[in-house]
Amino acid sequence: MKQLNRTESIILLLGGALMVVGSAAGALAQRWAPYVFAVGALAFVLMQLKQTYDGQNLTIRRLRRIMVVSDIFFLLAAALMFANQGNFMGLRLWDYLNYVHNNWVVALLAGAILQLYSTHRIGAELEKEAKKN
Repeated sequence: MKQLNRTESIILLLGGALMVVGSAAGALAQRWAPYVFAVGALAFVLMQLKQTYDGQNLTIRRLRRIMVVSDIFFLLAAALMFANQGNFMGLRLWDYLNYVHNNWVVALLAGAILQLYSTHRIGAELEKEAKKN
C-alpha cells in the first residue's frame, strides 16, 4: 500500500474526527452537523483514495474495492444528512419519512462496517505478504 505523508495522515485523521463530531451532532439534531460531517467525509475519502495498492495480491485489490464502496457510503451519508434537514426535494411526506428521514445513519453504519472489515483484513494480508518476502 502506498503510505501517506505526514500532512496527508493528519488530514485523514482530522477528517475522521470531523465525521465523528458531525455524526454525533447529527444524532442530536444540530443544524450545523451535515456541514461538519461532509467536510470530514470528503477529507477522509480523498486521503483514502490516495492510498493505492499496486501489487498483485488479488485479496488486497478486492479489499481496496470494498473500501471504496465504504467511502461511497460515507459520501451518501453526508448527502442524506443534508436531505434530512427538511423536505427540500418536494417528496410526499410518507416517501420522505420512508426514504430520507434519518436514513443517513444506515448509510453511515454500512460504510463503517465495511471500513472496519476491509481495514482489518488489509492489515492482515499486508502482514502475510511481508512475511513471504
